[in-house]
Amino acid sequence: MNLHELIKELREDNKSKIVLLVADGLGGLPLSPGGKTELETANTPNLDQLAKDGVCGLSTPVLPGITPGSGPGHLGLFGYDPLEYRIGRGILEALGINFEVGSRDVAIRGNFCTVDANGLITDRRAGRPSTERCVEVCNKLKQIKIPGAEVFVEPVREHRFVVVFRADGLGDKVNDTDPQQVGLKTLKAEGADALSQKTASIANQFIEQAGKVLAKEGATNMVTLRGFATYPKIETMQQVYGLKSAAIAVYPMYRGLARLVGMSILDAGQSLNDQIDTLKKSWNDYDFFFMHYKYTDSTGEDGNFPEKVKMIEKLDAVIPSIRSLNPDVFMVTGDHSTPSKMKSHSWHPVPTVISASTCRTDAVAQFSESNCIHGGLGHFQAKYLMSMAMAHAGRLGKFGA
Repeated sequence: MNLHELIKELREDNKSKIVLLVADGLGGLPLSPGGKTELETANTPNLDQLAKDGVCGLSTPVLPGITPGSGPGHLGLFGYDPLEYRIGRGILEALGINFEVGSRDVAIRGNFCTVDANGLITDRRAGRPSTERCVEVCNKLKQIKIPGAEVFVEPVREHRFVVVFRADGLGDKVNDTDPQQVGLKTLKAEGADALSQKTASIANQFIEQAGKVLAKEGATNMVTLRGFATYPKIETMQQVYGLKSAAIAVYPMYRGLARLVGMSILDAGQSLNDQIDTLKKSWNDYDFFFMHYKYTDSTGEDGNFPEKVKMIEKLDAVIPSIRSLNPDVFMVTGDHSTPSKMKSHSWHPVPTVISASTCRTDAVAQFSESNCIHGGLGHFQAKYLMSMAMAHAGRLGKFGA
């Protein structure tokens, strides 16, 4: 019996409310030995009070030493073992913009990037163009034609877009073409099996044509492709937990993740205050709310330590608004760490707090990496967070006689 089967056997219905607030890339590192992380540097009186009132720990998104992408990181928080449910980012991006992915489709996340005269990448995100610019350049890519396949290109936001290849006999075991660092050329797409080799051939033709179409488009003069994916089979949150669930997320990929596990996608607006307004308006309609906050991650990826501190403080300011709704269980964590020092995702465990009337509180008085390591939750795998939430909400019965 796996964890989902056990939860389905033990789950009980009640009127409790659960809120999961995910600060993307929350965990960090000090810039120098003995220093403070971004979270430890930030002034966070509301998160600190939440830590005092609840129980804290550190969560590992996948396994010790394994650096997760955002997809595996979030699936773990939703209680889906990321080693069992390996889902490509392309599907998540496509679902996030409401693209109907079919059985003959492979969806891929695209990034605009900047290359020099020698084809070497100088900026992996093309200077983070505006979303309006993204739409403009995607329209140019729509002229690309590849024999034997339909090609769909849709904008997401900033430097991100979705490309979908539609044909018979496509596989998704294709490597990313982003080398993950500047100073290198884009990688050639290669398939791990016959079906995926067909997809890789289409991808390489697309990239070659994109380079020609975008040659005079300034910073957005090349593309990389990541997260090749076909549509997976996965049980919904309703089927597993018996929860009517909703997502309040600004960025399309995270809406895609939520839609994949059966959450309703609510209008998140463009700001934290918009998200809080939506939470309040929808409070009586759902049992479980997933709220996503992106900017702790993007500032970390930019290597901007002071700005990540500011984004953490901005998040802290809305904590009282959520608590005023009196959720039965309120959890704050991240899907992974994104230390500004590393300018990337990392394997470091993530600070986590659960606040509920059933918590066995601990001595943690500050929500931070160095304090949460001493908390009552200990050091746990993120895939167990939802079972703990269900228990604290009184939604799990006794196992065995």
